[in-house]
Amino acid sequence: MDPHVASVFDLSPAEKLQLVEDLWDDLSATPDAVPVHDWQKDELARRKVNLLKNPASGLSWEEVKRRVRSRYGR
Repeated sequence: MDPHVASVFDLSPAEKLQLVEDLWDDLSATPDAVPVHDWQKDELARRKVNLLKNPASGLSWEEVKRRVRSRYGR
């Protein structure tokens, strides 16, 4: 294994989380550069059609946050 890559595994958990955050920030700065596969586009289209046909099948962002927080205690 490349020694530069192996060093990532030697990071502390906090350092690993920071690295992931930094990578996410970098990727999100250029969203058009992130590839989206056809199967992903198809799945998003399928879900959109389902939501438009049955609006009650979706949840509001507030409800999603409430459920996550109640499940994980945050």
